[in-house]
Amino acid sequence: MNKKTWEIRQAKLSDADSLARCMYDAYSQFKEKLGGKDLPPMLVDYEEEIRSYPVWVAYAGEHLVGGLILVFSETYTTIANVAVHPEFQGHGLGRGLIEFAQKQAELRGHKEIRLVTHVGMSANITLYSYLGWKEYER
Repeated sequence: MNKKTWEIRQAKLSDADSLARCMYDAYSQFKEKLGGKDLPPMLVDYEEEIRSYPVWVAYAGEHLVGGLILVFSETYTTIANVAVHPEFQGHGLGRGLIEFAQKQAELRGHKEIRLVTHVGMSANITLYSYLGWKEYER
């Protein structure tokens, strides 16, 4: 996999299986730490997500390596899910997806973006803090 470049585009229904595998792999690394249970994003029907929400995927060549699901309310944007395949982590794609989400929010006139993560996913919380996000509730 080329770990330096990627392309973010709107998801198609044909991306659903690859997106499901990417999400499963991304969240599996937290499974043991969180008591061995599958996290909700590991069990989602991604065809239904693509039909119901704005979903974007990141490709590096032929490989789906990340995904982003947003929910737009009247006044703010929520990042419902953002994940990067473990083999592609540490190369700026997570930051790229977050920045992409911020641009999508701006396009809708939203100044507020919300994101929810599991308290046990300390690496993610550290990343979000590094990117300038503020923790508002635990």
